Amino acid sequence: MEGKIKIKLVHSPICTPEKHKKIVKGLGLRKLNQVVERPDSPVFRGMVKKIPHLLEIVG
Repeated sequence: MEGKIKIKLVHSPICTPEKHKKIVKGLGLRKLNQVVERPDSPVFRGMVKKIPHLLEIVG
């Protein structure tokens, strides 16, 4: 079984490209400083890697 990663939205996606907004929405993030827990899989790691300037992985 895979572990979990906690992802936090630390910057607003307002003035970012539409692709970035879709990634944020796909992760289930809606508000600043919101933390979601997702499976630690290559899919979610890839999503985080696309927008590292907006997200933070919290321990």
